[in-house]
Amino acid sequence: MHTSLGTRKILLFFLLAVLFTAVSAAQTPAYEKITTNGQSFYKYKVKSGEGLMAISRTFNVTVNEILKHNPTAGSGLKNGQELLIPVREDAPLTQTRQQLPLDQNHTFRHTIARGETLYGIAQMYNTSVDEIIRYNSGLTENITEGQVIVVPQQRSLSSTHENYRYHTILPKETLYSVSRTYSLKPEDLVAANTGLSVETFQIGKTIRIPFFQMQADFIPYEQQTQNITHKVKRGETLYSISQAYDVPVELIEKANPILVAGLKTNMELIVPVKVTRLDENVRTREIEANRLLSLSNEAQRTDVIRVGLLLPFLDKSGGQHLRLQEYYEGFLLAVEKMKKEGANIEVYIFEIGSRAKLESLLGTLEMESLHLLIGGMTDDQIRIISDFSKKHNIKYIIPFSSKNSEVQNNNHIFQVNSPQSYFYSKASGVFMETFRNANVVIVNAPGRSDKADFISTLKADLKRKNVRYQELSLTSNLSTDMLPLLQTNGENVVVPTTGDSGSLREIFDALEKVRQARQGIITRLFGYPEWQTYNTEVKKSLHEYGTYFYTSFYVDEQDVETRQFVENFKQWYGRDLINTYPKYGLFGYDTGMFFLNAVYRFGTNFEQRINRIPSNSLQFAFKFDRVNNWGGFINTGLYLIHYDAGNAVNKINKSR
Repeated sequence: MHTSLGTRKILLFFLLAVLFTAVSAAQTPAYEKITTNGQSFYKYKVKSGEGLMAISRTFNVTVNEILKHNPTAGSGLKNGQELLIPVREDAPLTQTRQQLPLDQNHTFRHTIARGETLYGIAQMYNTSVDEIIRYNSGLTENITEGQVIVVPQQRSLSSTHENYRYHTILPKETLYSVSRTYSLKPEDLVAANTGLSVETFQIGKTIRIPFFQMQADFIPYEQQTQNITHKVKRGETLYSISQAYDVPVELIEKANPILVAGLKTNMELIVPVKVTRLDENVRTREIEANRLLSLSNEAQRTDVIRVGLLLPFLDKSGGQHLRLQEYYEGFLLAVEKMKKEGANIEVYIFEIGSRAKLESLLGTLEMESLHLLIGGMTDDQIRIISDFSKKHNIKYIIPFSSKNSEVQNNNHIFQVNSPQSYFYSKASGVFMETFRNANVVIVNAPGRSDKADFISTLKADLKRKNVRYQELSLTSNLSTDMLPLLQTNGENVVVPTTGDSGSLREIFDALEKVRQARQGIITRLFGYPEWQTYNTEVKKSLHEYGTYFYTSFYVDEQDVETRQFVENFKQWYGRDLINTYPKYGLFGYDTGMFFLNAVYRFGTNFEQRINRIPSNSLQFAFKFDRVNNWGGFINTGLYLIHYDAGNAVNKINKSR
């Protein structure tokens, strides 16, 4: 019978529609869906022996998201317990699965986190920006949070870098299954990924895999097979054998060419059985492996805290030696205070002016007994100290540099001065939180856009949140151009693209003309850390417009503890603090108080309790976040400073 072309098209369309419906139905979880307080949830009943991690992977949500809506689940799950699982409308289960690679032998996927740059990602994986761009057509430096990119695996064992391959966690994978994929023990993966936990072992996250030897190609544990021999019994068929071993008939036929002549009794067949089926204790081993993600190492207490300050104290260029001396003096005041609280501390001071001197110093046994290393100014010095800290398992605090990349691959590092990309990302997030309902006006200063990177980050966040903003240029007609852009029935916030004082004065003049032209209009300014350094006249204008600016450091001179520190410093050293931004004496004090407190309270492995360390800093905001599952920590602490109309200055800690 012949079918017309039109009929065939209709049949084809019908078949495709049926197929699409079937696939869609298969991808939709068969769970009751409810809506509470405007949010959608799946109702889910816990199965016997099931844990939070397994449930989180099933629904592609984090453990923290489950606990947020089911607080009692934190004390353990019970068979039949009902949970509310938030529905991820923005990223359905199938989306993540489609983005993840099935073959990770040559490439893997990385999901961009807030504050990351292509350069930082390249350093993280021991590759180059050019290589990453080569694997991602159309990729530019302008990356966004949540974007998924392809990263090439390290091609061969290296004598200059640590040797790891990387693995993007796939749906249904567990710590045990990943370890079996690479013929490793779960403990090997935990040792290679010190930041791995229930919260960070999630679909789409990356972990590193140690090369103890050259492992076989990547084949997910669930897909690995092992050949066994089956002797055919009377009455058996290929179908019955395939059902018994859960192996498709096609695979049995492929493994046994002798079947061309037909199946016969007593014939010995090779059957490629999944290893998960042969591993009778797989569930028990998975539970045991998952416990490793929840373990908290016992605090490694020390009777004496030994600290080494390694700085170029004799480098007089630009007066650096004076600033470093003051940093050291402030640090000693922190030591004195901690001793009064019961801590036993020994401080060793080292001059590291030359590479030869630093390398010679690190070759002594005295250095190996330290608990904290603080210092390094240049990239070369930081790299050498970083290698030493890794080799001898010593915590390393980098106080000044923000541009080195050692933190990406050294879990002992704490970088106090936040990299610019993380800093701008945090500041933009604070802006979005503070001015979510405001009318945003960006003032471009031609030739003076020194804050272009921050503005680029802010614009990306505004677009992502569908917040409308308007732009205009800083010209002599600024007030005239700005007036029609401002709203009269709400708050306006003006954001210049420069922190320059001259540009700021021009904006003040324009805002004054706007205020005279339209009484009652509410206009705020949002800006930058250097605004705290300007003279009294500028600060008076900052108060007039209820100005906000972000910064990682700020000294509240009216604070009681700050005034006490300033008095103590003068009594001890017979002089005032140098008038710099930041103030180095306070910088040394804050750093000392935070990290000495950390070791005193929680031992030398304090990183597991980093968010429980008291942070009553006088000048610096501290909030340390791990950069990846195997690297160190960077400080994302930030203050929002508000100069209000009543001439008060409000220092708001936006770190946590």
